[in-house]
Amino acid sequence: MKFSKSIEQQRFAVIGLGRFGRQLAISLAERGAEVIAVDMDMHQVDAVVNEVTHAVQLDSADEDALRAQGIDNVEVAIVAIGENFESNVLTTALLKRLGVRRVIARASSEIQRQILELIGADRVVFPEAESGVRLAQSLLVPDIWRYIPLSGDRVVAELTSPKRFWGKSIGALKIRNRYGISIIAVKRVRTVEEPNGPTTEETVDEMPGPDYVIGEQDTLIVVGKGENIERLSGG
Repeated sequence: MKFSKSIEQQRFAVIGLGRFGRQLAISLAERGAEVIAVDMDMHQVDAVVNEVTHAVQLDSADEDALRAQGIDNVEVAIVAIGENFESNVLTTALLKRLGVRRVIARASSEIQRQILELIGADRVVFPEAESGVRLAQSLLVPDIWRYIPLSGDRVVAELTSPKRFWGKSIGALKIRNRYGISIIAVKRVRTVEEPNGPTTEETVDEMPGPDYVIGEQDTLIVVGKGENIERLSGG
């Protein structure tokens, strides 16, 4: 699959190369992103050295070491440290101090989530609920909200309707012929006037026909190959 130039130019740091971090780092790299993979354990570093842009052994609580590897210049840093929560917290706080634009940290409990958000984590993920592959996909193609694997390379995804689709019918867009995917439902949000003021209401059209006109606030539920869905969302 060929990715857009904007995706190829994105730089990520993945710190902590256990199962979740390793899966995330490799998935980002496979999608064309530049990835710096970091761990204290050289065995974990060796496991991804041929899969990512750069893999290095270092102490992520060492500010000088992070700067030396250019981690202060990445767009997104993901702290995937699982076994040592103190190191997770220190690394997350240090990355924010270094000015990393977006810091995502993993947590194993609700109290850990609260602590990480308190020190400035922009997003907290629970590996038990979100695989590294799915997190990589959501970072690179943010218009896709949910991404559920089926069999083989086919997935069900929920995505924001692309701007170029607004005001056009499904039939006119020829989505199945052009992209090889099928729209199985559309969620539409509309404003309803109530006695106490306007409220929003969500409706769902299942298996919309070719005459259905896609709107600006529509969310599409589609099925097809993952790479085709990402191509549709990306342009």
